[in-house]
Amino acid sequence: MNTIILSAIWGVIMMFSGVFVKKSTTQKYIAITGILVIVAFATIELLSGQTFFDFNTRGMIKTDVYNLSFVWIAVFSTLLYFLLSGSEIEKVGPHIGEYFALLFFIVCGIAIAATFNTLLMLFIGIEIISIPLYILTGSDKRNLKSNEAALKYFLMGAFSTGIMLMGIAFVYGANPAGSFYIDNIQIGTGHMSVLMALGLLFMLVSMSFKVSAAPFHFWTPDVYDGAPTVFTSFMSTIVKVAGFFAFIRLFEHAFGTVQDQWQKLIIIITIATLFIGNITAVFQQSVKRMLAYSSIAQAGFMLLALFALNEKAKDGILLYAAAYSFATIGLFGILTKMEDYTIDGFNGLAKKQPILAFATTVFLLSLTGVPLTAGFQSKFFMLMAAVENGNHYWIVVVAVLFAAISAYYYFKVIQAVYFKEPNLSDTSSEIFISTPFKFMLLILVALIVVIGIYPEIIIGWRYR
Repeated sequence: MNTIILSAIWGVIMMFSGVFVKKSTTQKYIAITGILVIVAFATIELLSGQTFFDFNTRGMIKTDVYNLSFVWIAVFSTLLYFLLSGSEIEKVGPHIGEYFALLFFIVCGIAIAATFNTLLMLFIGIEIISIPLYILTGSDKRNLKSNEAALKYFLMGAFSTGIMLMGIAFVYGANPAGSFYIDNIQIGTGHMSVLMALGLLFMLVSMSFKVSAAPFHFWTPDVYDGAPTVFTSFMSTIVKVAGFFAFIRLFEHAFGTVQDQWQKLIIIITIATLFIGNITAVFQQSVKRMLAYSSIAQAGFMLLALFALNEKAKDGILLYAAAYSFATIGLFGILTKMEDYTIDGFNGLAKKQPILAFATTVFLLSLTGVPLTAGFQSKFFMLMAAVENGNHYWIVVVAVLFAAISAYYYFKVIQAVYFKEPNLSDTSSEIFISTPFKFMLLILVALIVVIGIYPEIIIGWRYR
């Protein structure tokens, strides 16, 4: 509750800062102060359960150690994002305060999507996340690709929202209890009614769209590629894992008793997502577009948590939220400093910018799932969750094979960084990289390595 209220309040503050504070750097520091306050209050609520905004939500918002752990990871990742990429947000356009305001409203939606207890609050949370993203995607008005991406994202997002509302209506209509509360949806353990099955299917399609799972991923590459890189970083990390957390929470509480009836659908979506994401990423020459398809592939791994729906899966999604967010925020932060987004643009980076090269390597190794990185631990927990589920062991083998394929396109970038000569016309060595930026990259690297060695730092909160 602390995060929901404070992020909404600070979003309003940032809106007014855009009117009364003209200096963009000052607005950035106001935003960083706000996210620091939110992290502090989220920490207090996680550790002590104390909320300073005690409103009677009629049970529509339900907090526990698990979802508060995810909320903390989300707001801490946002803090790292602001510290690393705040200066790049200043360069997008003149409306700095409004950009930060929209980001704070998205954080509010993420907190609602993580703690919802009714289908209506799920819908509100998803929409509070989505609507500001449509605006941020098209914030670079001088760029036709940004305008196209915003229009495509808005149209596809509105369509998926309609599907979600139809699903909610069907689930409500088929529910004997006549309740929107996810714990009161009485499906039983037998076969679902046709109306309930349709509602579940529509909810599955809509949430798959939100997390860019195949075959509902088609908007992702163009939107991620067209949006300003600094906002793509936020969309593809914190927002994506928030969608997965809401996805898992919904299906565990509302449809968990009939998991055997929808699990095969999840298998099909998981395999399709892993296949399309990894195979298509192999052929990309743009690192930004490759990371877009990579995010689809990573979604395939995160879907294993939905497939399993056990304690290992819950631990795994927390680890994935941290590992994937830290690595991808770092990579996109480095991309914002590059003039050439192609793989050739990374040629010889180790000779020109050794700290950027080192950080790029660690981030890519983590996304690959190499041991001693947080990415390895998150993938390991997902695979263990699938094994412990006891059904369809072969999906674990398929996931490992696709993880091996992902190493090919990640290592192409590492090869360019260390084993290729820089282009003579490349001016990236002349780009000024500030000391605070390098320091933040090293912090992200340290976090990835520490979590890779001691995953209990993240998952231990659930068992304290």
